Amino acid sequence: MPPPGAGVSFVMPVLNEERYLEAAVESVLAQEVDGPSELILALGPSTDATDEIARRLAAADPRVRLIANPAADIPVGLNLAIRASTHPTIVRVDAHSALEPGYARQALATLARVRAANVGGVMRAEGRTPFQRAVARAYNSPIGLGGGAYHSGGTAGPAESAYLGVMRRAVLDEVGLFDESIRRGEDWELNLRIRRAGYRVWFDPELAVAYWPRERWTALVRQFRSTGTWRGELVRRFGRRNSLRFFAPPALVIIAVLALVIGALQLTGVIGGTASIAASVVYLPLLAYLVLIAAYAGSRQAGPGWRERLWAPVVIASMHLAWGLGFLVGAATGARENIDTSRLRRNTPLP
Repeated sequence: MPPPGAGVSFVMPVLNEERYLEAAVESVLAQEVDGPSELILALGPSTDATDEIARRLAAADPRVRLIANPAADIPVGLNLAIRASTHPTIVRVDAHSALEPGYARQALATLARVRAANVGGVMRAEGRTPFQRAVARAYNSPIGLGGGAYHSGGTAGPAESAYLGVMRRAVLDEVGLFDESIRRGEDWELNLRIRRAGYRVWFDPELAVAYWPRERWTALVRQFRSTGTWRGELVRRFGRRNSLRFFAPPALVIIAVLALVIGALQLTGVIGGTASIAASVVYLPLLAYLVLIAAYAGSRQAGPGWRERLWAPVVIASMHLAWGLGFLVGAATGARENIDTSRLRRNTPLP
């Protein structure tokens, strides 16, 4: 495979990002690459000042181009931006993130060196408030999101998927762009097709992207429930090609429900004696889980401040239970038209 040609197209779907968009765009425009570059913002129907900020940024720098994404869906916006792009390398960027200095140059060098079709790095979650910092630390901890390399780091090498991704446009054209019927987990599915076509997906721990997670508990729960629902849909479609770690949160939900049922039966005297003692085994994994969360909340991983540590067990349990519940629904009935409403305002009508 020849090395990528000169020129990079950064693509970014955007919806209700007035607090983060400017920093995200500035981090892209500060990237140094050989050859020309462009940043294409696929603007969803935002209800805040996002569009005004985007127009101002586009007016200030000719590299910034705006296209409309009325459907608001991330894969639709990505595909619109990729089709509108003009360069042979595509760099996906999240409007809720910021590329570290040197990200693009390092990624392009890795892409050429290991002859990969897609390269990704580490999501370095950060927070501005005690709650958001607690969520960020959960993202960065193996206990929070299951120890995936792009969350907690690891050794460079072939990967199942890539966070965001620096991709060869020619390979995207060959395997097809993002599947617009998948609203969450679309990157995993695209990388599955890339690997099935015989190309390499690569993890480079030297690549880092700052990411700001949700700022409210309700938004976090909605996000993780939606993400879990779509992972359940992906399990329906692709079965055991999904990693075993995705099955831990739904197992936790099932055990918690069983514990509640057995507890109710024990309290009402429906079961007792030896049967009650045997049934109490269901409490052991929950007890172990609570001990694990308590140990995490009391460790330095949870943060130096007492507010972050107070939020830590709430954040971890909310992430796991919301994701697990969504997974069970998605696996049982499919994702259907489920969407992530965590970035929509309460008075915003759903698309």
